Amino acid sequence: MAATTPVWIVIVIVVAAGIGGLGFYAGYEYRGTPAATPSSAENTTLSVLAAGTLTDTFPPVASELVNETPGITAPAAAQTYEGSLDITTAITSLGAKADVAALADFRLVPQYLEPTYANYGVVFAQTQEVLIYNPSVPQFAGINAMNWGEKLQTEVALNTSTSRLGIWNASTDPNGYNEIFSMMLQGELYQAGISSLYSTFYSGAPGTYASPNKYTTILEHESQAATLIETGVVPAVITYLPVAIDNDLHYVLLNTTVGLGANTSGALSQYAALPGTQIVGSSGSLVTVHPAPILFTVTVPLNAPNPGLGAAFVHLLLSPQGSAILTAKGWWPIFPGWAYGPGTVPPVVAPDVTALPAWASPFVS
Repeated sequence: MAATTPVWIVIVIVVAAGIGGLGFYAGYEYRGTPAATPSSAENTTLSVLAAGTLTDTFPPVASELVNETPGITAPAAAQTYEGSLDITTAITSLGAKADVAALADFRLVPQYLEPTYANYGVVFAQTQEVLIYNPSVPQFAGINAMNWGEKLQTEVALNTSTSRLGIWNASTDPNGYNEIFSMMLQGELYQAGISSLYSTFYSGAPGTYASPNKYTTILEHESQAATLIETGVVPAVITYLPVAIDNDLHYVLLNTTVGLGANTSGALSQYAALPGTQIVGSSGSLVTVHPAPILFTVTVPLNAPNPGLGAAFVHLLLSPQGSAILTAKGWWPIFPGWAYGPGTVPPVVAPDVTALPAWASPFVS
């Protein structure tokens, strides 16, 4: 795996160890049985609805919970990984029920789930955007955080019929709008302005609906990012750092602000100055989304079949065991987790959380 310009802001300190041999850590002890009241649950099967990027991360956490809690199961059939906006729609409009719901944008819980379907969220990990690329493409020689936009433009211009950027549906997947923001910020910081890179791949002025250019983009599911690169279907994709690390792919770590991994006052000001982009909302009308640091959040929906089991999963996710799994998969774990929302977290989770930092609170108020 090759990375260039590895500049980021680490906002948490994690005591991590390898996934193998997880157990008790120095200074950490489980507070009772993880599934505190399994007898009160309708069944003993953990069900999960989570963002597609967590496809390879949450199953090991679920397996660890099974190992720690006699009598429960967490089969793959009970775990669904898809776009975070699809998840909110499934819960609010399609009657989907899950013990755990994890989303790729911490703003989605208050925007779509509270107060009817959830009454709290916990931020458990941060990441940022990277450009995953095929190193055999000649145009990518010498690619780095400053020139990746220009090199990508050159590649698609020279090979219009065969070379297109893999993108995601911004109306169903937060990574779809995050990659748009990264293009705008890259253009603003390193090129001729916010439209200079963005306009190669989307039509519609920044701030309006971003319509993908069919000659320079190919719309795919984010879960296919590694396959798209490895099979040569696309030369590059903009996606989250854990996808690159977990699949051992070549990537450019974007400038931390460009990759939406920064929370400094300067970065937040740059995010606020962007016009945002429009997506198709759940009602079918256009809604405007603005950039924010990429923070993954988890909740136990109010209609969860096994709320105690869901809370036990959140507790484990925030434990040293969970942090070790997250770290191994390329995430930046956040401990204690940042709890927000009008409700109170379950007792088993309470020792694992603290309040949102001041800079993050306005995004969910």
